[in-house]
Amino acid sequence: MQRYRLGNTGPEVSAIGLGCMGMSGMYGPADRAESIATIHAALDAGINLLDTGDFYGMGHNEMLISEALKGHKREDALVSVKFGALRDPKGGWGGYDCRPVAVKNFLTYTLQRLGVDYIDIYRPARLDPAVPVEDTIGAIADMVTAGYVRHIGLSEVGADTIRRAAAVHPISDLQIEYSLISRGIEDTILPVCRELGIGVTAYGVLSRGLISGHWQRASTGAGDFRTMSPRFQQGNVEKNLELVEALRQVADAKGATVAQIAIAWVAAQGKDIVPVIGARRRDRLAEALGAQNLTLSAQDLAAIEGAVPKNAAAGARYAETQLAHMDSER
Repeated sequence: MQRYRLGNTGPEVSAIGLGCMGMSGMYGPADRAESIATIHAALDAGINLLDTGDFYGMGHNEMLISEALKGHKREDALVSVKFGALRDPKGGWGGYDCRPVAVKNFLTYTLQRLGVDYIDIYRPARLDPAVPVEDTIGAIADMVTAGYVRHIGLSEVGADTIRRAAAVHPISDLQIEYSLISRGIEDTILPVCRELGIGVTAYGVLSRGLISGHWQRASTGAGDFRTMSPRFQQGNVEKNLELVEALRQVADAKGATVAQIAIAWVAAQGKDIVPVIGARRRDRLAEALGAQNLTLSAQDLAAIEGAVPKNAAAGARYAETQLAHMDSER
């Protein structure tokens, strides 16, 4: 497993990260034993970046990771945690709270659930419109000084917010959706990250399974985020699956799977971009790891983008009500 420095100031991370959200129900029921076995398999394969959020399963995901890390050295895993999203007992969403006092409160509970003394990368999940980003980053910086946080990251914010945050404290990385069918960061956000020496941890590289080559309508049931995702809705999903089939032809010619081609394309966009794979099972993880063995030539990249042209996806990546509150979409 190759490793790269995450931005100019971040830690050394594996070329692929493991996103653990799906292990706590966002895509329907998950198997606890298989989830833990998948984390173990990732660590054994050399993956050291584990991504979570304190609101994934209302703390369930952090406790799952804590259980999986028992018996491992603390330095075996770099744990990236998002905070700030508010939940209710029914699993509903109540906005974001990134006030300095809330930052320290969220962090305290995260340290306890994970059973660790520090968090490797701590980041607000979204911009809180009621709180200047300088105040939020300043509060995390206080926790860096106190030794409870090692690095500060951002998530789903735009170029202006990135600049303002970086003026307060060095930022290791921006976590944001990036895939063959979600390329919005390329115009302004990615150039600013590169100008400032900020890495990118790319989630959604398989667009929540849509461009994995495996997704089928029957696999989406109750409690699955995708039932509300515009790209999975009737009228959109049919067009998007046509893109997948075009990509499958490229993958077949390369002797790879659709998922491997999609992951390798993201990785090929720069060593400052780390794909974060949301595998919930060992077989899916093994498939994703196979993307490391692909070398994409200029001809390969042209064929991939010919199959899935920029802006070809039908439907937005989130519902309009959510996009309206996302700083990265402004």
